[in-house]
Formats: sequence, structure tokens, C-alpha cells
Amino acid sequence: MYNKTIAELAKGLRSGEFSSVELTLAFLDRIKQHSSLNAYITVTEELALQEAKAADQRLATGDAELLTGIPVAQKDIFCTDGVKTSCGSKMLDNFIAPYNATVVEKFNNAGAVMLGKLNMDEFAMGSSNETSYYGAVKNPWDINTVPGGSSGGSAAAVAARLAACATGTDTGGSIRQPAALCGITGLKPTYGRVSRYGMIAYASSLDQGGPMARSAEDAAIMLQAMAGFDPKDSTSVDLPVPDYTVGLNNSLEGLKIGLPKEFFSEGLSNDVAVAIEAAINEYRKLGATVTEICMPSLKLAIPAYYVIAPAECSANLSRFDGVRFGYRCENPVDLTDLYTRSRGEGFGKEVKRRILMGTYALSAGYYDAYYIKAQKIRRLISEDFKRALSEVDVIMGPVTPSTAFGIGEKIGNPIEMYLSDIYTIAINLAGVPAMSVPAGFASGMPVGLQVIGNYFAEDRLLNIAHQYQQVTDWHSHAPKGFE
Repeated sequence: MYNKTIAELAKGLRSGEFSSVELTLAFLDRIKQHSSLNAYITVTEELALQEAKAADQRLATGDAELLTGIPVAQKDIFCTDGVKTSCGSKMLDNFIAPYNATVVEKFNNAGAVMLGKLNMDEFAMGSSNETSYYGAVKNPWDINTVPGGSSGGSAAAVAARLAACATGTDTGGSIRQPAALCGITGLKPTYGRVSRYGMIAYASSLDQGGPMARSAEDAAIMLQAMAGFDPKDSTSVDLPVPDYTVGLNNSLEGLKIGLPKEFFSEGLSNDVAVAIEAAINEYRKLGATVTEICMPSLKLAIPAYYVIAPAECSANLSRFDGVRFGYRCENPVDLTDLYTRSRGEGFGKEVKRRILMGTYALSAGYYDAYYIKAQKIRRLISEDFKRALSEVDVIMGPVTPSTAFGIGEKIGNPIEMYLSDIYTIAINLAGVPAMSVPAGFASGMPVGLQVIGNYFAEDRLLNIAHQYQQVTDWHSHAPKGFE
């Protein structure tokens, strides 16, 4: 059962081939069997079985949606009522959320079953899932390598069949990069398409929740449940949500694909480049035309991002002070000591680094030189995307410059770690949607093809990914030992 897609599981539940309780038990058993991957922070076994029984009742009465009875897992950045929401940090190790994030509530309303909360880089800051207070997550394709970050637990869980699907969040590539490194499908929607209410903030103008699943069809089913206007989120966009499954089988004849030369320059490993070129050739066979485009501002994305994101992180994480909730140091002598030691002991090294960077960029005398200049560069990057997407339908390229790297290989070199997001960060700065689609293997490890579209064109991206997955089977491969 665990090897089926959401669409196949939904069909099996409706036909009575198996019940949601049976399906949930199968996934819970696999989670226990493969706990060494460290994909989960919290497994909500009792709650999952309660929800599965309720789903079976809905299925029996015919009051069911596609996600009813489907076992899903939530990234531990989404608040879940009555369940620990840690954000992968010691700071929130004792925090029990008193309400549900809108995304979680939408899954509940659809009748999905929550298996638990997934491991992640602390406060979503990282590209390898090594900064988590609960330890590194292992990539099921090779347990000596990272699964990517910050949604590494989500990617590893879906790849290893420890959940039918999972939620992720993407601030600079944190859905797409781990999806690519673990061989699954991941979608970062347009900024504002999915509510951020109850999603613990890292960088508010960049963060966006999205689906992580086996296939584009499954991602479409998930996004259907996740998307929509939320009056509780001031950045939520009030636009109708299309049926993302309707256009999946549309022809790609005449599709115009742009390949930025900046994505295929020095730094891209040869074996990844070969896999990406093979994927693009498949699109040519499907009727697409391919042209090279130039996006000169892309080279400025990483320096701009690492001013803007830490600046917003500095502001967002100021609320964790040891007073209201979360970790509090023992026996503080005064208020200053309480603040200093609670934050010093509660945050990890990478989070502290980004807080310091952001605070510096926002400080008097440096605000104009760094933060304002970075925002101007952000506008240039957005204009590059608008110009390119007026000439082509989608932009394609690699998600990552290489396949998954070894655990511990880059953790001591922050700059090298930051460069692993070189192809993903610009998309967040512009706010456009993008996907990672499994596109083969290099030296036995998964490679992801990045497909970037225009604002609110998620349905087109899902169609493009789905058509590719009809003529290839990369998305159906399972890691050895997890089949």
C-alpha cells in the first residue's frame, strides 16, 4: 500500500480494497522500521488512528474528498493544535501549539490523516537538515549523504515511503532542493498562494508553504487542498483557486522553454548537466521549443538573499526571549540575563549567525548600504523574470549544482553551503512559482529538473511536470531497501 500514489490510494480507499486505519497502520509500522533516517521529530500515532477511523466513516457515507483517509506528515514548522511544534529548535522543544496553522486545518477539513511532525533545519535555516536540534536527517538513497534542507525530513519521508505525501516550506529553495536530492516532486507556489498563518516565520517576504509528493498529480491534489485566500494572513492573495488536476493531460505542443545561460555556467557538475539536458530533450519530443535566454541579475541573488533573509529573520526571531513561551534559562539574575542566556542557549549556531548578520544589516549606518541596496537588487531580479517570462512560457534548469553531498561535508563552511541554493534563491526573491521534478540519476543519486513559471501559473507547471512523468519513470523509483 505504501508504494501507491495519492491518486491510487484514494481509489483503493473508495473501492474498499483497504481502509484508512489499515493504511495508517502500514505507514506507522514503516516509520518505526526506518526510524534511523531521523525523518520524524514527533509521531502522532494515537491521533493518526483516531483521524483514520473518522476518515473511514466519511468514506462509508460518501462524504469524502481525494485526501480523505490519506496519511500525510507535516513539516514541524506548521503549528498543530495540542502537538509539539518545535521548528527543529531547542528554543521550541517544549512548545505545544494552541491552534492549527491554516494549512493543517485545510488538510484536516479534507479528511487527511496526520502521521506526525517532520524534522527540519532549525527555524528553516539550512540546506542540509544538519542544523536541527534533533540531529541530521539521512538521505534514503545513501544514508551517508544529506537529504537537503530545510524540508529534509519531508523529502526523506516521502522518498522512503514513510508518508504518502508531506508539506514543506520554501524560503530560498527549501522545498525544491531537498525534493531534488531525494528524487521526489516538490512545488513552491507563487508567494501568497498558500496561507502562512500558523507557519512559524523565518523571512516573511520569502517564506511559502507547498506540497512534496511522489508525482506531479499528487502535488496537484495536495495544492488543491492547501491553496486559497486566508483573511488571517495579510500576505495571502485573494484569487480563485483553479482545479489543478483538470489540465494535467494538456498537450505541450508549442511550449516555449527558456534556458538561462547563467544556470549552465561554471559550478554545475557535468553529470547533473547531462541529466538535465536529457530531460529537456524529452520536452523537445513532446513538442516544446527551446531557446537560450539571458538573466544577468541572477548572479546577484545569493548576496541579496543573504542580506534580506537574515534581516527578516532578525526581526521575526526577536519574539523568542524566554518570557512568553519556549525555552527559558535557569535562575536568571535579571531581565538582561534572562534574554541573553535564553537566546544564547536556545538557538543553534546557524540561527545565531543569521540573526547577527541580519541585525548588522539593519543597524544604523548600514541599513542603506546593505538592506536597501539588496531590495533594489531584488527588484532587478524580479524584472529579469518578468522579461524572460514574457518571451517564453517556462524557464528550466537544474535545481542544484550537484547531487546530495556527504553529511558533515559542508557544515563547517557556511559560504559553500549557501552556494548549494544558487539556482533556487532568485525564484523566492521574485515570488514566482517553481517545481523540482525527478529527472534521472548521477552516480546513483537523484537529479532534479527545475521548472519555473509565471505568477499563479501553478496549473501550467503541474501540467508540464505531469506530461514529462508520463514518458519517464524517474519519479517512481524508490531507494534500495525502501521499495
